[in-house]
Amino acid sequence: MFITLEDVSILLKILVMRKVVAVEGFSRYTEDYRKEAIQLVSKLLGVTHEEAEYEVNITRGLNVRKAWLKTRWSPTKKPKLLHYHPLQCTARAFLLYLLSCTLFADKSETQVSIALLDLVENLDDVGNYAWGVVALAYLYYQLGSATRVEV
Repeated sequence: MFITLEDVSILLKILVMRKVVAVEGFSRYTEDYRKEAIQLVSKLLGVTHEEAEYEVNITRGLNVRKAWLKTRWSPTKKPKLLHYHPLQCTARAFLLYLLSCTLFADKSETQVSIALLDLVENLDDVGNYAWGVVALAYLYYQLGSATRVEV
C-alpha cells in the first residue's frame, strides 16, 4: 500500500495538476550558494544584507530559523523593511513559515530551507503550483532518510 497523488489531493485538498515546483540551486552548501541565499533573503524579505548574512551564517547552511521568521514579522512588531512593500515581505515570511511547518516539515523542526523562498517570490504564482506533487515527493524523501540506520 502506497500513498498516491490522489490520496494527497483528497486528504490535503491541494493541487496536484498545475505548474511544476522546481528550485534551481541550493542543493548543497557552497560559497556561491551562500552568497546567493543571503541576497535572496535580503531582497525578498526586505532585511538588511547584514541581517540576512547573520541569519544564514547562524544556521550554518542554506536556511533561516523558524523562530527568526516568527519573531521578526510578528504582528506586534513593526519591522523596518528595505526593498518591498511591508505587506509582501510579511506574506512571504508567513508562507515560508507555513510551508516549512506543514508540507516540508523535517526532523530539525527549527529551520527553513531558503530554496522555498525562491518559490514565494512572486506571490501571484504561489497558488498556481502543484504543491501536492512536491509534498508527496518530499514525504517519500523524508521517510527514506528516516529509515536509515544512522538516523
